[in-house]
Amino acid sequence: MNEDAFWALIDELSGRPGTRDERLEWLEGELLRRPAEESVAFQVRLEKACGAADTHALWRAADRIEGGRCTDDGFHYFTLWLVGQGRKVYASVLADPDALADVSDVRALAGRHHGDWDDDEWPEWEELDYVAQDAYDELTGQEDDDGEEFLEAVEAVEALEEDEGEEDGERGAAGPEGLALPRLTALFPLGPSGS
Repeated sequence: MNEDAFWALIDELSGRPGTRDERLEWLEGELLRRPAEESVAFQVRLEKACGAADTHALWRAADRIEGGRCTDDGFHYFTLWLVGQGRKVYASVLADPDALADVSDVRALAGRHHGDWDDDEWPEWEELDYVAQDAYDELTGQEDDDGEEFLEAVEAVEALEEDEGEEDGERGAAGPEGLALPRLTALFPLGPSGS
């Protein structure tokens, strides 16, 4: 699965109707129609996209939206959610994290207390990280190995790509340190208690 094929699946996923769970069921079904190696390649592309989004500038934007409560795990789930928004949104937000203010799902959260956000509204999507493994395990009959064979396959592809000169993203690798977020700050002002 090359990058364009990965993003074609993600773009279809982002535009599908239904809940996140229903959309993930669709994605898993798509992966189940392909060879198991495609699930591995999907996961490699997903991790690479999340790695490229792992910047201080984007973490500050996520933390602003989440009212200063964005943990390390929460930020990883945020990058998964961002990938799940599709290639166009992902690219625009990587170029300018303040562009999150233009994302309708983010705008829908503005002015509302975090406790009032439904699970499907949070800009985090942990479950997207497991769909390729679920498909792989079903295709290979490895449901009882706790994902070990899948993780080994992912690591082998990542190691091969590193040998070929591919690089992972690192937090802080993109985005100026002093980046202002004027539009997100207007949508999500921090209150006296940080919420």
